[in-house]
Amino acid sequence: CVGKWHLGFQPHYMEAEQAEPVDYGQFLTPGPNQHGFDYFWGIPASLDMPPYVYVENDQLVEDPTEEIGDSTHRRQGGRGFWRGGGIAPSFKHIDVLPDLTQQAVGYIERAASQENPFFLYFPLTAPHTPWVPIPEFEGKSGAGYYGDFTMQVDWSIGQVMDALKKARISDDTLIIVTSDNGSHWYQNDVDKFGHHSNRHWRGQKADIWEGGHRIPFIARWPGQIDTKMVCEQTICLTDLLATVADITGEAVVAEDSVSILPALLDPNLEKPLHEAIVNHSVSGVFAIRRGEWKLIQGLGSGGFSSPRVEEPEPDGPVGQLYNLADDPGETENLYLDRPEIVEQLSVLLTEYQQQEYSKPGHSN
Repeated sequence: CVGKWHLGFQPHYMEAEQAEPVDYGQFLTPGPNQHGFDYFWGIPASLDMPPYVYVENDQLVEDPTEEIGDSTHRRQGGRGFWRGGGIAPSFKHIDVLPDLTQQAVGYIERAASQENPFFLYFPLTAPHTPWVPIPEFEGKSGAGYYGDFTMQVDWSIGQVMDALKKARISDDTLIIVTSDNGSHWYQNDVDKFGHHSNRHWRGQKADIWEGGHRIPFIARWPGQIDTKMVCEQTICLTDLLATVADITGEAVVAEDSVSILPALLDPNLEKPLHEAIVNHSVSGVFAIRRGEWKLIQGLGSGGFSSPRVEEPEPDGPVGQLYNLADDPGETENLYLDRPEIVEQLSVLLTEYQQQEYSKPGHSN
């Protein structure tokens, strides 16, 4: 694993209010090495969260002996948003993405020389805040610092692909490029730059609407995946665990993970991989999608977009129901028009919540 860990160095079962602050002067466990990775090089959390340090396996590369103040968001004319706190003397925010890329390339070179199969998880710091593109990309996108930083992501991916080619293993390697949520892109950003970062989907990062959850998922696997193939299956990032296990022939128990290997190999696969998929917003508003129908338990975005919370009108809908096949932009709420669909999806969501899993045939 090379990149942004962002899963903490405390036991996974510990509630946030029970967790003690991490002592970065001690071994950082449990961390990546205790969760299946034989090597880790990266940063503890997001690039806007202190301490600003590099970690190799379970130890700091350099102690955070200095302090850095808060920094203002680019939207407000600042250098890029980050929270003040401890920082290692040689740590520079703008250098992190190039440093991580260099480390990923180095890992590929070492792993390829051993002539054994390998897996690299490469979670990038970009284009999350702070938006700090290097000079080669600043001003190049036409979409501000966010667009420039996203262009630098493309460069990082290109460096990884070049490393695979130089190692002569590109044709034997499955590469997946995806994201963890929609873009953090307000309507005034669209108006300012004329760029729809979330395409025509409604909303943005943190929202319950499609703009918060629809993400790119690009897979390259020469000889296995057809070039320019597009698959219409609805999948979830939790599916990566079962998919990798399926590819490698490993048995895995995964309560919310379904292998998408059949869809990768057959773009015309008609049977849905999932019975339904559950999402929720940053404030905990739930939605369930089955086929073309999506039910949201509440009004408003539940996230960053306005209105975040919306009170029902007398005799009005208390939730949102959209037919995404006919209305991908979620503009026509059919909650009152299709009560039978509301009932079916409500029952299924409650079932999933009560049993604490969504995969048919699984049991805790």
